[in-house]
Amino acid sequence: MLRDLAKSERTVGQLAAPFAISLAAASKHVKALENAGLIRREVRGRAHICRLAPGPLASAHAWLNFYARFWTDRLDALEGLLLTEDARRSDACKGDDS
Repeated sequence: MLRDLAKSERTVGQLAAPFAISLAAASKHVKALENAGLIRREVRGRAHICRLAPGPLASAHAWLNFYARFWTDRLDALEGLLLTEDARRSDACKGDDS
């Protein structure tokens, strides 16, 4: 549903259609997304129009990017340490063979 809303606003019925779920089930899901602050709903006549609320998703994206960089840096450092240790052990073994 969030992916569809990233493209454009949709009614609850339009959001339900690709998932073959009832309108009641879709409404419950939309309400959960709304309570989480991920979407905004506007009533126009009988139609409930939903649109993405990008703020919380942008915050999550920033948080995930921070930790992706953090872990990439840490794993790169570990790889460097292991390569250095392998080279040291290899050199030590060559010295023992002489």
